[in-house]
Amino acid sequence: MKPTESEMEILQVLWEKGESSVRQVHEELNKKDVGYTATLKLMQIMLDKGIVSRDTSAKTHLYKAILSKEHTQHTFLDKMINTVYNGSTARLVMQALGNKRTSKEEIELIKEYLNTL
Repeated sequence: MKPTESEMEILQVLWEKGESSVRQVHEELNKKDVGYTATLKLMQIMLDKGIVSRDTSAKTHLYKAILSKEHTQHTFLDKMINTVYNGSTARLVMQALGNKRTSKEEIELIKEYLNTL
């Protein structure tokens, strides 16, 4: 199952904050002018799709991400490498490093990582 862009925004909140109510997620998303009912509806759809779970034992229902951040990132990255970069990881890395937003610290971390491979 592949979350939509809007669902990814909700997952990012749940991964960062942990189990949260619709109101808590909405408050984080509200910085982007998202309506409460839109957040609620989207989280209900995500529940139906099996992307999140819901604890209804208290008055305020709490939602939790079922998909792990790592699994989701891996799935999206694989799809992007295959569709945008024709299966070439090297092209993806060169494009990412060539965008001039990579800090010196990040480049050093990448070098260390490559040396361990």
